[in-house]
Amino acid sequence: MVRKIIQIDEEKCNGCGACAAACHEGAIGMVDGKAKLLREDYCDGLGDCLPACPVDAIRFVEREAPAYDEQAVLAAKQKKAMPQGGCPGQRLRTMQPRPSAPAGDVADAPSQLAQWPCQIKLVPVNAPYFDGAKLLIAADCTAYAYARMHEKFMRGRITLIGCPKLDAVDYSQKLTEIFRTNNIQSVTVVRMEVPCCGGLEHAARTALQASGKFVPWKVVTISVDGRILEET
Repeated sequence: MVRKIIQIDEEKCNGCGACAAACHEGAIGMVDGKAKLLREDYCDGLGDCLPACPVDAIRFVEREAPAYDEQAVLAAKQKKAMPQGGCPGQRLRTMQPRPSAPAGDVADAPSQLAQWPCQIKLVPVNAPYFDGAKLLIAADCTAYAYARMHEKFMRGRITLIGCPKLDAVDYSQKLTEIFRTNNIQSVTVVRMEVPCCGGLEHAARTALQASGKFVPWKVVTISVDGRILEET
């Protein structure tokens, strides 16, 4: 059928990703640093992406294209929201904050983990707990080195943990999608002083820049003997 659909000028595209974030149907994605119309049947022809583009690289054209498939879009959104695989440990859970323990009562101090899963590799990018969240991105060793991790950093935040050395992955792509598709209020990165932990900080910094959003953020560095060395 002939219908109205978007066309992206790759020469003009600066790779900011704003259009991909604005496309609620998921028709647009970033490929090799350029915006691409990945699924013609996901494009509803309403053009939410047009005003988001800062370089006017998107326009409407009339041409032969598959019809907009609303059911396919809804199914894709539902699939994206659910963790992949059948492991019960990946099922989404949101926990209510618990009151703090009395001063000095460390043994019964309540957990401040607000959601499950918490591994960067496992969380869905559009999990409901990301909406309006204050985000903590922490190296997994920090909770063992810093005794007050729950009280000082996890309380009131959604916690994501990972180890760039052991996971051997670049978290920046997934973090970019989390920033782009959710209303993140702030980001706190807690890392260890060891050099390999720099990968976590770099991934968060890269993702924030790629998302095109301006989100308040800071980096806290923990020593191997459990002290806060620096907050920037």
